[in-house]
Amino acid sequence: MTEDLLNFEEDEVLDDMLEVNERKGVTKYTRIILTTTCAIHDYYALYVCKNPCMTSALTGDKWLCELSHGHPNRFHNMFKMSQVIFMDLVSLLESSYGLHGSRRTSTREVLAITLYILGHNESIRSTCEQFQHSKETISRFFYNGLQALVRLSMEIIAPVDKFFHHIPEKIINDKRYMPYFKDCIGAIDGTHVDARIPIKEQVIYIGRHHSPTQNVMAACDFNMCFTFVSPGWEGSTHDARIFKHAVMDPKYNIPAPPPGRFYLVDAGYPLQRGYLKPYIGTRYHLPDFRRGSRTIMGHKELFNSRHSSLRSVIERSFGVWKKKWGILRDMPNYSFKKQRLIVVGTMGLHNYIRRHISRNDPDFIDCDVDENFIHPEAYQCRVGEQIEESNVLYADVEFGDDEGVNEMIELREKIAFELCN
Repeated sequence: MTEDLLNFEEDEVLDDMLEVNERKGVTKYTRIILTTTCAIHDYYALYVCKNPCMTSALTGDKWLCELSHGHPNRFHNMFKMSQVIFMDLVSLLESSYGLHGSRRTSTREVLAITLYILGHNESIRSTCEQFQHSKETISRFFYNGLQALVRLSMEIIAPVDKFFHHIPEKIINDKRYMPYFKDCIGAIDGTHVDARIPIKEQVIYIGRHHSPTQNVMAACDFNMCFTFVSPGWEGSTHDARIFKHAVMDPKYNIPAPPPGRFYLVDAGYPLQRGYLKPYIGTRYHLPDFRRGSRTIMGHKELFNSRHSSLRSVIERSFGVWKKKWGILRDMPNYSFKKQRLIVVGTMGLHNYIRRHISRNDPDFIDCDVDENFIHPEAYQCRVGEQIEESNVLYADVEFGDDEGVNEMIELREKIAFELCN
């Protein structure tokens, strides 16, 4: 009797375990089926039977085609260059620098998207609406276009006369500078570009402007083309430190002045061989000579006035560059690496437009017509706005800090007395 009872209880336990296992199995497979069904439904809704969002009849390519055959001002307002320059740039980037479209998007539309964002600082969402593409597509095309521009910039941000054999036309054709500055090959200065930095890292990027910026050092020739750029420095970094790194470290590859030649630099830079700065403690900036007493007193002020007038080419270049590419004045929240690429890419565009055979760009023409005209954008987030600060900082080290100091002091004295005579 006891054995029969035990056998009965064991059978019941086994039956219960089998039933539970069967229920668990059903539940497991039911969940798999439901999950798979939901995934299929979502895929079908998103990619098979989706509700179209970008349904405008005027697609990005049609809008671009309309502008290409419309008034030149409309095209320039949208893409910051003429139709001729745009088409030549498309051909160059496609053939040599890796610009490409897709099965449904032309190469010229990819470049148009890139220029539209750079020129107007448009958001990705706004650009989606204008060109009738998804956010993912616009982001991908913008990065592709920016990379192609950076590759172009690596070659085009360089002197046309790499060995500086010729005297610049700007100097040859102006009696104010010839023959005194015949050995000058360009000007160097720095400017600040708005930056978006994570809060934890912002302190070192905040300088005198009380907002995060990246400090950009650049050199230019007298055709208002950039010949060197070193972007991405913290906004609190002084000009002289950037200059030292650029000149002494071969990786920056700055076009060094040959023996006997020199760049013009302002008072914030150290005096050394190949880099000629103005006299310290003497009027320098052109507005200083225009207001109050306009009489130039002595050889030092005369030298400073000519030095400032000739060096202003770098300020005019910064002015055109910042006016044309609005993204530089209010940088979006991209990664800092991409922000640096934007600086380099837009400088390459600046050079390409200036050197194009058409020579027809209103932003440059304004500066060509009036050599004293500087676009106001040049003074936004400027480095060295107050020359007095630089003078105080470097007054004690000018005559013993760098190689070739005595050589440059003698050259400065020679030019100053020749100007007086």
